[in-house]
Amino acid sequence: MILTDQKLKFLEDKARDIRRSIIEMLVEAKSGHTAGALGMADIFTALYFGILNQNPKDPDWEERDRLVLSNGHICPVLYSAMAHAGYFPIEELKTLRKYGSRLQGHPHRDWLPMLETSSGPLGEGLGQAVGMAIADKMDRGRVSQRFFYCLMSDGELQEGSTWEAAMLAGKACPHNLIAIIDRNNIQIDGVTEDVMPLEPLAQKLRAFNWHVIEIDGHNFEDIFSAVGQAKSVFNRPSVIIAHTTPGKGVPEIEGRFEWHGKAPTREEGEKALEEINN
Repeated sequence: MILTDQKLKFLEDKARDIRRSIIEMLVEAKSGHTAGALGMADIFTALYFGILNQNPKDPDWEERDRLVLSNGHICPVLYSAMAHAGYFPIEELKTLRKYGSRLQGHPHRDWLPMLETSSGPLGEGLGQAVGMAIADKMDRGRVSQRFFYCLMSDGELQEGSTWEAAMLAGKACPHNLIAIIDRNNIQIDGVTEDVMPLEPLAQKLRAFNWHVIEIDGHNFEDIFSAVGQAKSVFNRPSVIIAHTTPGKGVPEIEGRFEWHGKAPTREEGEKALEEINN
């Protein structure tokens, strides 16, 4: 896709709308995960408004791309992007985490059928996405035009199951698999490099036979270019390490691990909305 000035402006405005909805739904719920959701708003905007081959009016369309959210706790950004893309009414976002709502604190496939998977326990999403991509390759070979995107946190890379899945993908080489790692450097207990160092992350993934791309996760040109490059690689899976700022758009939240699993109060939310609007 050629990103014209008009398209870039559209994406920037849409990312702002998605961030506003994230704050509004978290304030209403009085609980949830703020930092990671805000930090991934640009990635999800790019996916749902330019990259994914999808049809919100027919969410079960056979030829659609699949998106697996492994770090399910950042579901406010997933729900917000899906609502703004037309999968369900934007007003429903205010039901986040409420009893009987389809929008639970971690995505549940049975309650919101347009989701591809349920998620919550960290470290499992990559294995699910690898299985999907390998099955698709077995069924369709090189003919398939579907891509399988796995969104992951950097903190969950401390789970051994993630590396088992990465090793299998490196062997089976599903070219239709694109993992995107939110490299925001925080987790619930602090900074990732203090809790359990991940670096040299890119070298580790290359050693597992992955094609690795590193980008600024808030730069739309970087995001679209990286996905385009990943789609052109046919002999191995690809992973995009997206360097992001947790809490992006709200200075009081940016970069602070304390906001990993904390929702803003109504007063904090009003201030955050002002900052996002500016």
